[in-house]
Formats: sequence, C-alpha cells, structure tokens
Amino acid sequence: MKLSTKTRATTLSVALASTLALAACGASNETADTASSSGTGSSTELSGTLVGAGASSQQAAMQGWTAGYSSAQPGVTVNYDPVGSGGGREQFLAGGTDFAGSDAALDEEELAQAEERCGPSGIFELANYIAPIAVVYNLEGVDELNLPPAVIAGIFNQQITNWNDPAIAEANPDATLPDLPITPVNRSDESGTTENFTEYLAAAAPDAWPHEPSGDWPVAGGEAAQGTSGVVSAVGAGNGAIGYADLSQAGDLGVANVGVGDEFVAPTAEAAAAVVENSEQADDADRPEHSYAIELARDTSESGNYPIVLISYHVGCIEYEDQETVDLVKDFMTYVVSEEGQQAAAEAAGSAPISDGLREQAETAIDAITVAG
Repeated sequence: MKLSTKTRATTLSVALASTLALAACGASNETADTASSSGTGSSTELSGTLVGAGASSQQAAMQGWTAGYSSAQPGVTVNYDPVGSGGGREQFLAGGTDFAGSDAALDEEELAQAEERCGPSGIFELANYIAPIAVVYNLEGVDELNLPPAVIAGIFNQQITNWNDPAIAEANPDATLPDLPITPVNRSDESGTTENFTEYLAAAAPDAWPHEPSGDWPVAGGEAAQGTSGVVSAVGAGNGAIGYADLSQAGDLGVANVGVGDEFVAPTAEAAAAVVENSEQADDADRPEHSYAIELARDTSESGNYPIVLISYHVGCIEYEDQETVDLVKDFMTYVVSEEGQQAAAEAAGSAPISDGLREQAETAIDAITVAG
C-alpha cells in the first residue's frame, strides 16, 4: 500500500556533557483555547518533566518542538539528550527515559526488550521527522558536485581515493577537480543516520557496496567522529574530506547532488517528502499494532525524489506506570505530529512535514496510550 497523503498517514548520565536540556518555559497563564490552538492534546495546563534521548539528527527539530510547545504548556520541561539513536534506544529499553528518538525502527531483539519494558501492549513507533541525509564535502574551488550512487559507494568503501578519479570527473565535466586524496568521514558511534545511509548504499549501488546495512560503520580505516556534529566538524576541518549528515546541520559545507535515474537531485525537504510518498509501510505481522515503520524506496529512479532520506521515529510505551507520564507523553506527541508542530520542526531544521495519513496513524497510537492496568 502506498503511503499517500490521503490514505497513510537507565537514568540519563550526568557525565554526558552534550545533554540537551530543553526547558519548556513561557507565560504561566495559558488558557485551554491557547493549548488547543497550539496543537497540544490537553485542554488543561500540565506540569512535570518529560525525559527523552536519542537521535542527534532530531536536535534542531526538538528545539523547535519544545519552543512551540512551551507556549501552550509552560509548566512542562522536556529534556532531550542527543546521544545518538543507539544510545537512545538503549536508555529507553532500560527504563531510563520516557521516550526515544531513533533514526531506525526497532529490530526483532529490541522489540522483545520493549515488551519487557512496556508490557504486553508494547510500543508506539511514529515517523515524526523526515529529512534528507546530505553527502557533505569540503573541497576548495568546487562549489557544485554531482555524485552517482556507485561513486558515493566507491568513495565510502575506500575504492575511489582521489578527487580527480575518472568516475568523479565523468559526472562533473565542468568542475576543476584537484589531484587530492579523499578523506571519508563516518560516524564512530552506533547511529541511525549510518544505518539509513548504508541502507541506501546497499540498495542503490550493491555492486560497489558489499556490506549489509548497519548502524555501526562497516569499513575499517578512514576518519571517524562522534555524532552528527562531530562528522560536520571533521569534514569542515580538512580540505578533501567528505561525510554524511542530516541536511539541517550541514552548515557551510558543500552538499552533493545525488544521481537518481538520469538526473542529479539536490537534498531538499520536498525531494525527501516525495520519496516517502512513493514508499510503502513495512509489511511485518510481528511488529506491534502501533509500529508505523516505513520501507523506503532507496533505489528509486523517480524524477525529483531524493533517496538518501532519514525517517526518525519517536518510540514510547503504549502503557506507562502513572497518569502524569501518560498525560505528558500524549500531550507532547500530539503537538509534535500536529500541523503546528511539524511547521516548527520545518522552520528549525528544514525537515519535511509528515503527510495527513501519517498524522492520522500517529493520532491513533497517541489515543491508545494509557496507564498500565
């Protein structure tokens, strides 16, 4: 089934200096009408602290979500640690956080752990953040760069090692490519961004990328950096470097156009949304009722589709131990998936708003969140 716009919709370690504490602060006298118009689910003011951790790709979006949410719920503090998808899933499954941000859906082993943590009702997995993964580069004198899938795979598999390689030159006849070694930069931590990127390489260029998709980088050598910000910093620090990162954090780095069919497509929110629209929901009877994982069309040849797309999920329990947590999770997630929340993320991170179908699916899962019986 195509996901059309009409039909588809542990405690945090204090040693982590990178913890992003996003306090939902603001005016203290918001009315029920204000809360409703701001996209939250509650008609009354709430108070308390909601704790999440996970994908660093969501960091900018989370800032946008929290800033918007604070206008409706000034008494709620949302703490989000952008420790990475793997770390976020681990902390959530261990019971240390209320929800996780993950750039990959939970696997079979993690789903079993989730049932132990959340009970027989299991989890929700909501595709709340859609954004392109950019192939970022630092190459003096080259302002525009076209890279076919097999060339990207060859670079990151360390088979194409110099910027004036004939395969790169063929795709860039108007560029002056230097005789300079290529320095590929990958994530050092387990990463959903890495898993999405390697899924693309395996699907779009299987002959040049003989590795299984994984959140752990499979190629030895090269340069490794912690988190999205680490990759961006490492690429920016060296002429000749290339890496992969959420487009929202590319900054001043060069961003490659990626070969799709007979054209080269730049990463944009619109092109990312297009490939999601042309993808299908995972057909897996073993996944929980409210797991809305998407199988992306990584090898698409559709014009205007950008296939190196990151779908970042919010993962939480359908049943929590207390009413306060239930209220906070339901209210914050309702804001995140609302039109207002998606617009806040788009403005903060350049992400693609989710479709009406995905929103309806998410609202069904959010409505099901309750106190454990």
